[in-house]
Amino acid sequence: MIPMALAISAIIFFASRLSPIDPLNSLISPDAAADATNLAILKERLGFNDPIFVQYFNWLIEIFRGNFGYSIQSGQPISEILALRMPATLELVLAALIISTTLSLLIGLVAGANRGGLTDKFSRVLAAIGISVPDFFIGLALLNIFAYRVSLLPTGQRISPGQVTFIDRLPHLILPVATLSIAMLAVLIRYTRNSVLDTINRDFVKTARSKGLPEWKVMWSHVFRNSLGPVMVLIAFRLPLLVGGAVLVEAVFQWPGIGKTIVEAVTVSDYPVIMVVSLLIAVAILFASFLVDIVKSILDPRVRLGATIE
Repeated sequence: MIPMALAISAIIFFASRLSPIDPLNSLISPDAAADATNLAILKERLGFNDPIFVQYFNWLIEIFRGNFGYSIQSGQPISEILALRMPATLELVLAALIISTTLSLLIGLVAGANRGGLTDKFSRVLAAIGISVPDFFIGLALLNIFAYRVSLLPTGQRISPGQVTFIDRLPHLILPVATLSIAMLAVLIRYTRNSVLDTINRDFVKTARSKGLPEWKVMWSHVFRNSLGPVMVLIAFRLPLLVGGAVLVEAVFQWPGIGKTIVEAVTVSDYPVIMVVSLLIAVAILFASFLVDIVKSILDPRVRLGATIE
């Protein structure tokens, strides 16, 4: 994880330096920017005159110290921006992950166990729609139906004036969570269904049935548990990807999370914010990869960390 994190941080840093926009012009007024002496002094104070590799290591050291720098747009510490925006994104992403995972496991298990049945056909249609239709289009369609035509749910934002408790804010959460859940359902249902179909044809399942075990016990104890391996891998990787993947959904629903922060930072070329958020998402994906190894070792007794079973 550590070498990969360092390599990704280097790519993010040096790629940001390829931007044609000079961040110094955003830090000072136009009158001050017209004076070459002021620019030279500011470059020296901020370390822009140092070699590029020195700048990279200085930035990396500050990251390890917890000093993420400041937003060019607002001058606010990036750590404060993350502290304000991250809970909103986690609330959205975790709710979508729990709902989509529960539904996809149930539908995928039933669809795989009853191949060619009504549930199987429904799951394939739902998967095709969810994969082919973009997230933002699903969000706009839900907004048009439930917010504008029916006026049943709010059009966006995380909270309205006067709302305090989570129950008060729940209507704001329904449409964005539904949008993310539909997109996740499509992929998870297909993986679960295919994994169940593959497990059903294994020899140990045929042996369990030949012993006269009830079908529900065969499906629950043998098929379902052994089908979870590839599905858990996908779920573990989906959480950090959702943080970045919620960008368009947060933009559609004006959700004040990390996704909206990225959009705002890209719009004004606030590259310190873009760099830190990109690095955090990359580290989250690396950590998810680490968790996948642990989950696989728990679900599959043939896999053990640091040991090989002959």
